[in-house]
Amino acid sequence: MLRTSQRTLLQAFTLALATILFATYSAHGSITLDDTNTNILITPTPLMNGSPCLITVTPPSNALSVTGNWQAHRFSFFSNSDHRTWFALAGVDVELSPGNYPLTVEVDLKNGTHQTIQQQLTIESAPYLQVPLTVPDKFVQPDPKALKQIAADKIVKDKAFASSASRPQWTGNFLPPLRLAPESDSFGNQRLFNGKVASVHRGLDYHAKLHTPVAAINSGRVVLARPLYFEGGCVVIDHGLGLMSVYMHLSKIEVSVGRRVRRGQIIALSGASGRATGPHLHLGVRWQGSYLDPAKLFQLQMPSFK
Repeated sequence: MLRTSQRTLLQAFTLALATILFATYSAHGSITLDDTNTNILITPTPLMNGSPCLITVTPPSNALSVTGNWQAHRFSFFSNSDHRTWFALAGVDVELSPGNYPLTVEVDLKNGTHQTIQQQLTIESAPYLQVPLTVPDKFVQPDPKALKQIAADKIVKDKAFASSASRPQWTGNFLPPLRLAPESDSFGNQRLFNGKVASVHRGLDYHAKLHTPVAAINSGRVVLARPLYFEGGCVVIDHGLGLMSVYMHLSKIEVSVGRRVRRGQIIALSGASGRATGPHLHLGVRWQGSYLDPAKLFQLQMPSFK
């Protein structure tokens, strides 16, 4: 029989080991917690600023609902047809500082029990560059008339971004808007307009000749379709659950607000309108106000659901 001191030491060691195993888990795989039997899988790995990610939760039995809280974002999961596996599409803003960010998942099971799972997700730093660009001075130092238009545009954009469908509107994997045009300026680069640091590039640019057909990257509903000062011809599609795609510098818009579009449907023609250095397509992906790397979104294998 163990002495009291030995038993106390063994208990302390066991508790310390369990704490270490829980605390050191990051986004490099899945974990099953003994007290909940709920499995959580994060893809891709590693996570970096600008990364979209798919969070998969498998409770021990059928669940009524699953919700999450991460980086001050609250979000809902959607389930497959048997309600045994739940998914959420989330992301890390391009300008988020690297570090550890706690994820909380709340699970309501059909048997009336409630589970709360917490774990740290590690965000690493992505290697973004500085890119010098030359544009007309009016886009660097807008005059009073332009500033008035920019303010009006902000109201329009805020309204478009204000709400999103409560269920996924997409079907299958997300696909590039142009099949042949190569990518040019990389997502996340720091843009220097006329020698001055202006912004972080929050989208992906494609070399595209004028009037090249532009396709929706997935199904959804059009929430903005009009010219804007910086963006030029602009279309925004809501894909549900806070996820939206933004298409900029268009020469012609083929859809209207409220219209539902299918993945691959032609929605516009590329151009050089707005603050552009030449003909190209800018594609942005936005999740609850955070801008994500479209190229990484195209690499995610999206689950099927009903």
